[in-house]
Amino acid sequence: MKFYEFLDKQPPIGRLVVVEGTDPLFAERAVAEIESRLLDEATRDLNAERFSGPALDSPAPVEAACATLPFIGAARVVVVRDAHEMKAAPRRALWEVAQRVPEPNTLVLVDLQSPLKRAKPETFGQLAGKSALRVDVTATSDARARFVEEALAGLGATAEPAAIAALAAADNDVAAMRTDLEKLSIGGRVTLAALMAETLTTPEAKTYKIAEALVAGRAEEALEMGFEFFASEGARSAPRLYAAIAQEYQLVWECARGGELPPKLRWRERNLRPVARRLGARGALRGFVLAMRACEASVRDGVADPRTTLAALVAGAAR
Repeated sequence: MKFYEFLDKQPPIGRLVVVEGTDPLFAERAVAEIESRLLDEATRDLNAERFSGPALDSPAPVEAACATLPFIGAARVVVVRDAHEMKAAPRRALWEVAQRVPEPNTLVLVDLQSPLKRAKPETFGQLAGKSALRVDVTATSDARARFVEEALAGLGATAEPAAIAALAAADNDVAAMRTDLEKLSIGGRVTLAALMAETLTTPEAKTYKIAEALVAGRAEEALEMGFEFFASEGARSAPRLYAAIAQEYQLVWECARGGELPPKLRWRERNLRPVARRLGARGALRGFVLAMRACEASVRDGVADPRTTLAALVAGAAR
């Protein structure tokens, strides 16, 4: 069961729950939801107990907690976090305990491994099958888009649809997305341009080198490296490259208009000033706009062959 499906449908919670998937923040929210549904507010602290899986030398404390009767309540909730970091022998022992949890208590195993991956040893979700409630906290694009909308509502802000789509398509975990939204929503509306400048740009060497070559006027070199990048990274990597190019043009534009670079990038000023003199503020701005349009189009519509878009961007920037 997907994370938001679990929140929306509120299925029955039995003696064993396996929280699987990949996103830590969604996992924490799933655990909080389980505790909220099963435990009274007044006695929650008395009937909830959490353990760190890697710190367990033996499952005995977990078994004792599961066997303890609720204190003035209907149930106890016992959570083992970071079970995916446990070694094989302790995992096997914990699984034996998980199969004999007495009613009305609930054991929650947070085992952040993809339910689709055939892991060795098997994940707790794969071992449990249909005998446990399984909550998949993988941050899919749909889940990320919904999270963005919820976060924006909580911040009293809005965002351009293209910005929401870009966040949903990115690779950051949802905790990083929340941090980005908190910064970008100060003005009340998150724009794609601001998002690209702050979050979707990437420091990886490949995109940086391609962007540097293109903006410096080495078009053939940029195209060759860009085609190699797409061949190895695939079409879905296109927004990352276009965002890096947009950032490079933005830095040149800042130099061309006599502005100052951010402190962490001032070391590049010596090399960017000559490029700024060649392009001028208008040329740098034109390159930035072209790169942003390419990025937005690749996020919104997808690109079957990103080489065509990159070639058009290179040609447009050279005019």
